[in-house]
Amino acid sequence: LTTVAVAGDRPEPRPLAALGEPPIPADNPQSEEKIALGKVLYFDGRLGGDGSTSCASCHNPLLGWGDNLDVCRGYTGTLHWRNCQTIINSAYYGKLFWAGSSTSLEHQARGAARGAVGGNGEEDLMEERLRQMPEYVEMFEAAFGTHLPEVKDAWRAIAAYERTLVQTDTPFDNYMNGDAGALSAEAKRGKKVFEGKAGCIQCHDGALFSNERYYNLGVPDNPTFEDNAMRQITYRFEQYAKGVPEWVYRKAKTDLGLFYRSKVESDMGKFRVPSLRYTKYSGPYMHNGVFETLAEVVDFYDAGGGEDPIERNFGFTTKTALMQPLNLTDREKADLVAFIESLSGDPIIDPMPALPKYAPTPLEELTRR
Repeated sequence: LTTVAVAGDRPEPRPLAALGEPPIPADNPQSEEKIALGKVLYFDGRLGGDGSTSCASCHNPLLGWGDNLDVCRGYTGTLHWRNCQTIINSAYYGKLFWAGSSTSLEHQARGAARGAVGGNGEEDLMEERLRQMPEYVEMFEAAFGTHLPEVKDAWRAIAAYERTLVQTDTPFDNYMNGDAGALSAEAKRGKKVFEGKAGCIQCHDGALFSNERYYNLGVPDNPTFEDNAMRQITYRFEQYAKGVPEWVYRKAKTDLGLFYRSKVESDMGKFRVPSLRYTKYSGPYMHNGVFETLAEVVDFYDAGGGEDPIERNFGFTTKTALMQPLNLTDREKADLVAFIESLSGDPIIDPMPALPKYAPTPLEELTRR
């Protein structure tokens, strides 16, 4: 589902397609034991800093597997600086996080748990916590054959669980698999707009509805970064932590996206194209959550995007030329939203499991160690 290309190029879009089974890495095959362990770890805040922030804190099953906030709440005592994306169908991505800084779910789980405004965990402490819970000791041994839990295997287990959180039975998928009645008349018209007049398929193509490339659309800044002092502090911290040059630090008052990784000026303000699947439940939208509804997103594209924050900050633009006014009618806009909503099936809910408890290590176990 992914292709390799430089940021911002224009490959020929792939045809839209039904979603197949997710790819499974050879070095982390699925197993029932691993998936069961990963589910418990996903909901356990002790795999983090102070025990308060689990994967589910920001990717809640009841909130579209995101948090339904414009900008994620982040670790206790801090505030995050980007929107929390849904993890449904994240198994298909080759580039995770908004700037593609992870290339696997295993690496993403580790990065989120350790990030200063994410989980803020230290690996040695997290590993020791796991070893102080006999139930985890047993579960890790069943999943990985290890005598004691190793935190690197926690990321592998969480990734295995997340690879089960896929949705391949949406109205769109059923339609593409031969059920002509699976899409409404509005959604069918919207599909034509999507592939034709609106040009959405130029970036949201293939089965995942993402070419996983990077673009600057001219997304407006979220006012929360001007109004909220803690958000400003987080933003300045991120600028510093990501090692931007001083001239960038002094001028930047917007999220620079891919630039933090590449340090190439033409990458400023570019973000990886997100999938449109499960978006019926995963708003607000864009990297900074500035749009509340899909209708607002469609209006934004119809207008040809917005003014480039990079140009306002630095005097040059990196906004993609793909963003042009579309002149959609009200009916075309409504049909387009109907089609995008057809990429979501019924909500996926997975109840939180009972979490293991700390317990003294039996003497015979200490002796065996």
